[in-house]
Amino acid sequence: MSNDLHILSASPDYRVLLEQISGTYTQGRVRAMQAVNDQLIETYWQVGRHIVEFEQGGKIRADYGTALLASLAKDLSLRHGKGFSRSNLIRIRQFYQAYPNSATLSHQLSWSHIVELLKIDDPLERGFYEQQAGRERWSVRELIRQKESALFLRLAASKDKAGILQLAAQGQIVEQAADLLREPYVFEFLKIPEPYQLSEAQLETVLCDHLQPFLLELGKGFTFVGRQYRVTINNTHYKVDLVFYHRILRCFVLIDLKINDVQHHDIGQMNMYLGYFANEENVEGDNPPIGIILSRNKDELLVEYATYQMNSQLFVQKYQLYLPDREALRRELELSLREAEQ
Repeated sequence: MSNDLHILSASPDYRVLLEQISGTYTQGRVRAMQAVNDQLIETYWQVGRHIVEFEQGGKIRADYGTALLASLAKDLSLRHGKGFSRSNLIRIRQFYQAYPNSATLSHQLSWSHIVELLKIDDPLERGFYEQQAGRERWSVRELIRQKESALFLRLAASKDKAGILQLAAQGQIVEQAADLLREPYVFEFLKIPEPYQLSEAQLETVLCDHLQPFLLELGKGFTFVGRQYRVTINNTHYKVDLVFYHRILRCFVLIDLKINDVQHHDIGQMNMYLGYFANEENVEGDNPPIGIILSRNKDELLVEYATYQMNSQLFVQKYQLYLPDREALRRELELSLREAEQ
């Protein structure tokens, strides 16, 4: 019997069958969990609708309104157990108010995602994170991190009113090199306290040691190619700090790290790297490479002059090792929107 089992398990046809059954079972579990999640969200939305319609119908005196959720929490918990705490009922009520049409929500979002979205007061900001979390399939933890790093405010800072509204409605759609950029890039996940004393090599090392959150900060589509990537020109060796390939834009993305201000020769060197990759590394189907110099500080005028009539795929962006001042970024956004109305 054991010999028969050994022969059977070694059979190629049996291995195919085993993979088919395993794949079907795994897909079935995923679909079942998705169906449960969809039904839970739909149920909470309906509960929220009942509460709001009851309140709007004036079926209770206004001075009893604050007691409604407490009373419902008590009675529903006795009937159904967990899931009907007062705090959860507050979120369920808020859910219906924020999303009167639940069909617009991505099926990639769980109730835990929605709870995090409901903590955002600004509809524009909430809309962006809703779209982005669904499109990039962020975990709840990733969603929280992107909220804390003020991703929406950082991306919106460089856009006009139309761009801001599009960002809120659709999320960040990557169609060209400039769509990859964030100002500033935030590396708070490295947990390096201020003031810090890091060399460029050390910064590169710790970023590679934290590759998963680094890729999350860079955005969707980045795949890591290598660090200290050798470029040889006329028997002289140069090294690009970090090289990625972007699956959506179908191009190499070269990143150089600077702990001091960017100098004009840093920009010239990156332009040389771009020329090398375009001619020596690109294969059929690849688009021109993109170069990003990440610096602690940036002299805007120097960058403007140093990049005059240079490769439009070359960018100088700032980074920081701590979370940005959200309120300062929000004030900038509000100012941009007000100026657009004038």
